[in-house]
Amino acid sequence: MTKRTATFIGFIAVLLWALLALFTVGAREVPALQLNAVCFAIGGTIGVIWTTASKRWHELKNVPLSIYAFGTVGLFGYHFLYFSALKAAPPAEAGLIAYLWPLLIVLFSGLLPGETLRPLHLVGAGLSFVGAALIVAKGASFSGGHMTGYLLASACALTWSSYSVISRRLGSVSSMVVTVYCLATAVLSLLAHLALEETVWPSSQAGWLSMIALGLGPVGAAFYVWDIGVKRGNIQLLGTASYAAPLLSTLVLVGAGIAEPRATLILSAVLITAGAGLAAFASRQTGS
Repeated sequence: MTKRTATFIGFIAVLLWALLALFTVGAREVPALQLNAVCFAIGGTIGVIWTTASKRWHELKNVPLSIYAFGTVGLFGYHFLYFSALKAAPPAEAGLIAYLWPLLIVLFSGLLPGETLRPLHLVGAGLSFVGAALIVAKGASFSGGHMTGYLLASACALTWSSYSVISRRLGSVSSMVVTVYCLATAVLSLLAHLALEETVWPSSQAGWLSMIALGLGPVGAAFYVWDIGVKRGNIQLLGTASYAAPLLSTLVLVGAGIAEPRATLILSAVLITAGAGLAAFASRQTGS
C-alpha cells in the first residue's frame, strides 16, 4: 500500500465523522455513554466480521497487552473526556478547544522519526483551524467559571492527538487491533453508563437507525480507516484535512434541513481548503 493510498483511506474517516452530528441528533434521546457503548459494540462487531472473513486472527495473538491498553485508553478516554467537557462548559467553547487535536497532530508529528515538519504545515493547520473555528465556536464566550470544562476539553484534544501520533509509531501492528480497542471501549462505556446515567432507548425508528448508523460509520468503521491512515499515510496532511469534518458536518445538517445556511460557511470552506492545500504542498516539497 502506497502512502498516498493510505492517506486517502485515512481521509475516509474524516468523511464519516462529517455524519457524526447528523446521526447524533437523530439518536439524541440516548444518553452519551450508553450511546458510546452501543456504537463501539457495533464497531467492534465490524472488526470481528472483518478479521474472521480475512482469516487474520493470528495477527492479534502476539500483540502486547500494553498496546491494547493504549488503544482502549485512546478511544474511551477521548470520548469520556469529550462528553464530560460538554457537561462542564458551554458546547461551543468546549468544542473549539477539543478540536485543537488536528493542529496538535501536525505539531506532534514533527517528533516522529522520518517526518519533517515545515513552516507551511503549521500555517496550513492554523488556517484550517481558523476556518473550523468559524463554525465550531459560533457564539462562544469564554468564562473563568467553566475552567474545569476547558481543561477537560484540552485533555480531550491531547488524548486524541497523542493516540493518533503514537499509533504512527506502531506501524508494524495490524489495524485489526482496533477490533479489541472498540470492544474494550464498549465495555468501559457500559460500566460508566450504568454508574452515571439512566438507560433510555430511542422511541422512534429514526432514532434506532441513527444509533446503528453511528456504530457502523462515525463511531465504527472510521476508527479502522483512521488507523490505516495515521500508520501508513501522510499524517501532517491528514491532521490538517481533518478540519474539513466540522465544515462537511454543517453542510450535511444544512442539507438535512436541521441547520440554516450561513455566509461564514463560504469563508470557512476557503480557509480550510487553503490550509489543506498548503499542507499538501509542504508535504510534496519534503517528498512525504
